[in-house]
Parts: sequence; C-alpha cells; structure tokens
Amino acid sequence: MSDEMVVLDAADFGWDEPEMHVRAYSKCLVTRETVPGASFDFRISRYPVSGRNESHSHESAEQLFYIISGTGTARSGGVRHRLSPGITLYVPPRVDHAIENTGDEDLVFAIVTTEPLVG
Repeated sequence: MSDEMVVLDAADFGWDEPEMHVRAYSKCLVTRETVPGASFDFRISRYPVSGRNESHSHESAEQLFYIISGTGTARSGGVRHRLSPGITLYVPPRVDHAIENTGDEDLVFAIVTTEPLVG
C-alpha cells in the first residue's frame, strides 16, 4: 500500500473497451498498477448512445455506481431501474447486473469496486 497521497489526472488515461462491453468505455484510474497495494479500483465509464455491458456478476467484489450525466437502464434479476444524474447503485457480490445507455447522449458514471478487477 502506498504511504503517500497519489494524484491522478483522468486526462492522462485512455478509454478502454472492457470484455463483455459493447460501445462502452472506461478509464481505469485507481488500479494496483496506478496505486500499488490499492484494495479497490475506481474508474469513470462512458457509454455512448446504445452502449451497454452484458449481464454479469462478481464472485466476491461489491460495486458502487454513481451516475454523473445521461440516462440509461440498470437491470438486475429481471428488474429494470432508470438511471439519471445523482442515482447511486450498490451491487453486492454474486448479483447479476447490466447497464445500458437508453438516452440520446453519453451515459457517464463512476464505479468503485472493492477488489481490483484490473492490474
């Protein structure tokens, strides 16, 4: 674990299209590579119109999503939830979930995952 504050500028990171994502991009800011010893990861995601990810779950990781801009839908267990700025989603381990941009502008959100998925 780092014993100093780490400052990261999102402008220094490129957009990646993770596996199981369709027209859905993330900037992985806090990972074990960018912050050695980090016990979580933090990313900003941008889903252009019709961007989405496939339904999936994480064995032991919890996730928090915070919607910054745009609109979309989150699906879990056959239930749909409307997404808009200010909405926070909490996804426990082993819960299937998917997100899709159903609006007419980019859906932008932040994600914190309790166990690093990258790095």
